[in-house]
Amino acid sequence: MRTVISGAKVYQNGYFQKLDILLLNGIISELAPRISVSSGDEVFHFDGCYLIPGFADVHVHLREPGFSYKETIASGTLAAARAGYSVVCAMPNLSPPPDTPEHLAEELRIIRKDAKVRVKPYACITMGQAGGGTLVDFASLAPNAFAFSDDGRGVQDEATMREAMRRVRDVGGMIAAHCEDNALLHGGYIHDGEYARLHGHRGICSESEYGQIARDIALVRETGCRYHVCHISTKQSVELIRAAKKEGLPITCETGPHYLTLTDMDLREDGRFKMNPPIRSMQDRDALIAGLLDDTIDVIATDHAPHSKEEKSRGLEKSTMGIPGLETAFPVLYTRLVRTGILSLERLIEKMAVAPRKIFDLGAPIAVGIPADFTVLELETPYKIRQENFATHGFGSPFEGMEVYGQVLLNIVNGSIVWQRNLIEN
Repeated sequence: MRTVISGAKVYQNGYFQKLDILLLNGIISELAPRISVSSGDEVFHFDGCYLIPGFADVHVHLREPGFSYKETIASGTLAAARAGYSVVCAMPNLSPPPDTPEHLAEELRIIRKDAKVRVKPYACITMGQAGGGTLVDFASLAPNAFAFSDDGRGVQDEATMREAMRRVRDVGGMIAAHCEDNALLHGGYIHDGEYARLHGHRGICSESEYGQIARDIALVRETGCRYHVCHISTKQSVELIRAAKKEGLPITCETGPHYLTLTDMDLREDGRFKMNPPIRSMQDRDALIAGLLDDTIDVIATDHAPHSKEEKSRGLEKSTMGIPGLETAFPVLYTRLVRTGILSLERLIEKMAVAPRKIFDLGAPIAVGIPADFTVLELETPYKIRQENFATHGFGSPFEGMEVYGQVLLNIVNGSIVWQRNLIEN
């Protein structure tokens, strides 16, 4: 079967070029300024649109098995497909958690049956994902695990993390750390900043994040383990990781769209604005943007963390932490950062699609001889973000009602169409 994609500006080696693409049975056969169309060809015309490698998200919560009332692998990966993602990496906050090969196999079975895009599962660091105590058998889990994480809680004990790093290093794996010192939380639930003081809320201090990052950097220096820091949110975290990279340590990190586009003074008395780590100050946001620009921050990940409407409808204090993020990530970042001149479109594509593929071996970019794995974006038509249009089961986006630009018209994963949009949804 021949498929011709014509008229789009195609991302190639950091730049956009107007190219046609010929697919033969889902494999990229030709990239050229113009490709002749034959009778019987399937043809897509995308004049004025942008064709990019599909996005890759190294931090999502798909909630299955165990919490399918929040999300399922089917609904979460449909949301990913609609949002232009080719591959997502699923965190281990599950029941049972993937702390043994048997438990991981249960998750993999559902992925094989229901996933609309590629899914790479994390395995736990500790048994029961308890954040301390008994470590998992890393060697038995490594063949089927993307990396190891206890995301949702930090590993509190230094000796436990040191031994985990040694063992993960020995199996050639990576630790993805949720850095949070429970001793410094004091019942907080939003950033310990101006909004908390003005409205009488208990705050989460920045040190609860960056203090554990500093501890783990010292352990990386000692063990040589490959180490990825999840969802950084503070300026001190950026500074610590920048210095560690200059030292040559094997460290990467991510931040999320909400940390790059919101500050604590954007909060409302609404569970839509509650996540962990919390949205922090303007100074923190600006430091994160600077970290993107100088490559201290390697990738943008959504931390897609869906919860039910009831769980997100209890206000700032009592709502569950976490927000849906897949279907808003690109349009929010494109609207707030690219259209305002803070980032180039090419830079945003690098952080959402190219860098995660390269760093974490999540698939090649657009090239002849490989299965098609790309997304077509339309960037000129404004629309409003509406919960009712989401595929995710997760409720409570802080971007509800925001006017944005950037919609996915076509998403092809491993040579097959997983999402196609014909009409703009308003």
